[in-house]
Amino acid sequence: MQDSKFISRRSFVKFTGAAALGASIIKYGDDLMTVGEARADETPRPQTPDEALKKLMAGNERFVNSLKKSPRRTVEVREQVALGQTPFAAILACADSRVAPEIIFDQGLGDLFVVRVAGNIVNTANYGIVGSLEYGALALGAQVIMVLGHSRCGAVSSAIEAVEKGTEFPGAIDDIVYSIGPAVAAAKDEPGDLLDNATVANVNIGVDTLNGSVRVLADRVREGKLKIVGAVYDLFTGEVKIVA
Repeated sequence: MQDSKFISRRSFVKFTGAAALGASIIKYGDDLMTVGEARADETPRPQTPDEALKKLMAGNERFVNSLKKSPRRTVEVREQVALGQTPFAAILACADSRVAPEIIFDQGLGDLFVVRVAGNIVNTANYGIVGSLEYGALALGAQVIMVLGHSRCGAVSSAIEAVEKGTEFPGAIDDIVYSIGPAVAAAKDEPGDLLDNATVANVNIGVDTLNGSVRVLADRVREGKLKIVGAVYDLFTGEVKIVA
C-alpha cells in the first residue's frame, strides 16, 4: 500500500505547483526564465555574475562606512515589485538576528533572494535549503549565490562543543549541529582560533557542495551564468570578506 502522506504530497505538488511558481517558468538547460520585470532603480541590473558580486560588495562598503543609500525602498518600488521579482543575487545566510542581508549589503526590495537557516548550512538532504537556492538561480535569474557565515556564530560554536565534549542538543537543533561537525573536524588542526577557522570551513564546505553536488547549479557555473562564492560577515566591523 502506498503511503497516504506521499500521495497527499504528490497531489499537492501536482495541482498547486504551477501556481506556486507564479509567473516564473523553469526549464533546465534553456534560458527560459519568464519573470515579471519590476526594476524601479536608476542603477541597471547587473548583467554578469561578476557585476552582481561587485554590486553586493559595493553595498557592503556603504554599510561599513555609514554611507547607506537604502535604495529601492519606496512605495513606488513596493508596488512595482509586487508584480514580479528579479533578484540579482541569492544569499544563504545564518538565521542570526544580527545578520540581515538586505541591510548589510544596502539593497532594496526585490534585489536579494534570501534563504536563512542557523549555521548557514548546505545540507543536500534538506531540499528546502538547496531547492530554494535552485529556485533563486533558475527561476528568478540570480547571478550570484553567496554562502554567508558570520563571526561568533552560535551554531558553529555548538558544533565545536559537540565534537570536543560530545555535547548533545535537544530536538532538531542537534541535526544542525551535526551538519557542521565536518567543518570543525577540517579546522581543528589549523593554527589560530578554532571558531573562526571552523566558520570559514563551514562556508567552504557549503560552496563546494553547491558547486559539486547540485548539478543544476554546477552546470550554470560552468556555463558562466552563475557564480557561487563564500563569505564571512564580521559582527563588529560590519565588513563582509570573500573567503571562497
